[in-house]
Amino acid sequence: MSPDLILWVVLGTVIVGMLVLDLFVFHRDAHEVSLREAGAWSVVWITLGLAFGAVVFATRGSQAGGEYLAGYLIEKSLSMDNVFLFAMLFGYFAVPKQYQHRILFWGVVGAIVFRAIFIAAGATLLESFHFLIYGLGLLLLFTGVKMWRSKGHAVNPEKNFVLRLVRRAVPMTDEYHGQRFFVRHKGVLMATPLFAVLVVVETTDVMFAIDSIPAIFAITTDPFIVLSSNLFAILGLRALYFLLAGMIDKFVYLKQGLSALLVFAGAKILVADVYKMPIPLTLGVIVGILAISIIASVIASRRQAVVEDPHLPAESAA
Repeated sequence: MSPDLILWVVLGTVIVGMLVLDLFVFHRDAHEVSLREAGAWSVVWITLGLAFGAVVFATRGSQAGGEYLAGYLIEKSLSMDNVFLFAMLFGYFAVPKQYQHRILFWGVVGAIVFRAIFIAAGATLLESFHFLIYGLGLLLLFTGVKMWRSKGHAVNPEKNFVLRLVRRAVPMTDEYHGQRFFVRHKGVLMATPLFAVLVVVETTDVMFAIDSIPAIFAITTDPFIVLSSNLFAILGLRALYFLLAGMIDKFVYLKQGLSALLVFAGAKILVADVYKMPIPLTLGVIVGILAISIIASVIASRRQAVVEDPHLPAESAA
């Protein structure tokens, strides 16, 4: 068995194994995820992601290891945008907190399947028609500028085309029935509101993939690096949501940071034939953009806290 094939087997085993443990062992019973639990799981997922990066570094060299890390950081950063959207969707549908993990779990499973398909198709197309990479670069520039100029997320699930089709094809109940997606009522199989939320989450993630997958192709076109870094970033999305959902209003400059990342990725693609940016410099730019957006957000949050409560010392404002 070749080293590359072994890595593919290890990747599949780790992903499937962790998902099975997550659903059938650690979160078998519906419960509200505490901040402490979310923090612990965030550490687990980040550790796994970085550990796999170390394996890539050891088996495929420093270039591949650096590309994996850069891709992981970009995908992890862009997944922060999903946190904002999930919070709005759960609020819109009034999803009980104890059922939110189940939706996010199956949302992540769907994201894994769809992104694997998109990445495989994208890698195949780029291998056959390399000029398409410049289209991805322009798409990232356009998306980054559009995100910068936007005033936030607009959530209106009632306009979701897929959800409207599902509602026409499958009758739905008006009330939640535990963490079940389907129930039988008077002999008729009916979907619950939980299934409606799942449909919106899945279709929304497809739209997010249009941004995130081209961004990582700016780092490398190696299907293994693109897919593995994408998957490990997505796997930690649920824990990240429960960890940050209550603090999303404090990340006031996150959108600008993500916009800058997309613009950087697009520019990197477009100038690749003239200047191939070294991986260490790429990593430095990514970390720098994230650090600036986070520090600026912290400073802005502290200033806002002082404005709201003038008696609160600036150094202690959160």
